[in-house]
Amino acid sequence: IKAFLSLGGNFVRATPDSQRLEPAWSKLRLTVQIVTKLNRSALVHGEKAYILPCLGRTEIDNQASGPQYHTTEDSTACIRAWQGVVKPGGEHLHSEPAIIAALAKATLAPDPRMDWDAWVADYGLIRDAIAITYPDIFHDFNTRMLEPGGFHRPLPASWREWSTDSGKANFTRPDSLALNDDVEQSPERRDVLNLMTIRSNDQFNTTVYGYDDRFRGVYGTRSVLFMHRNDMARLGLSESDQVQANTAVDDGVQRSVGPLRVTPHDIPEGCCAAYYPECNALVPLWHHEEKAKVPASKSIPVTLRPFIATTRALQ
Repeated sequence: IKAFLSLGGNFVRATPDSQRLEPAWSKLRLTVQIVTKLNRSALVHGEKAYILPCLGRTEIDNQASGPQYHTTEDSTACIRAWQGVVKPGGEHLHSEPAIIAALAKATLAPDPRMDWDAWVADYGLIRDAIAITYPDIFHDFNTRMLEPGGFHRPLPASWREWSTDSGKANFTRPDSLALNDDVEQSPERRDVLNLMTIRSNDQFNTTVYGYDDRFRGVYGTRSVLFMHRNDMARLGLSESDQVQANTAVDDGVQRSVGPLRVTPHDIPEGCCAAYYPECNALVPLWHHEEKAKVPASKSIPVTLRPFIATTRALQ
């Protein structure tokens, strides 16, 4: 890969093996960030880097046909329309569709089926194209999105409808019950814990809004390792001890995060938890779900050792 263009998001912060990824990322020839706010992906960039500020969701988006509607899908698969109500932060800000259309016009050969100017002038035309492409889900898109409460994307499983030969939900048996096939779970390795990364209540994806987690009674910090009290006693750890977490795989790469404050929590024995994305550095790039390739961030084999402050660590 020589170039990377990101439409929103914070890709660099969200990836596993971050201590290895960031130095490699800086070797990219080109990185482009289309963002409403700066994030780490704008700071860890390629040799040539562009930041394209765009209109945020709360800002008024006026195009040739007037103020534009946008849609969002919530966690229940409900799609609703909305309009910005705040004056844009600057007169030169463009919307995301306008930026994408401008890039397309500059790089692609003219195509009568792709009227980029018309799509920017009226986002409803984009939704019409979506409705034609996916009629089962988005028929009458521009009308239904304005109905009170919006409309739900079809989720047959929520209606107990299964598109299987038997008409029932089918379950598959895993090949192994081992938590981590990368590490030999032997009696001699009882020091290995299974780490899951989690988010706080004051967090959205990689964006951290504060250092309090009222769900778990943590305040003023995210440098925390949640453990079962029995594991703490077995490993000779006390509440508020400072530890270094190390990935327990032998692939020639040292992965370590700390200091983390040991905090007792109602968690299964043999397991521990710490915050995402701070602990992404502990997830090897190759440690992922076999088919989907999703990083195995809920199942990271780690060992702990007392944290020893050094001049470098304090810096």
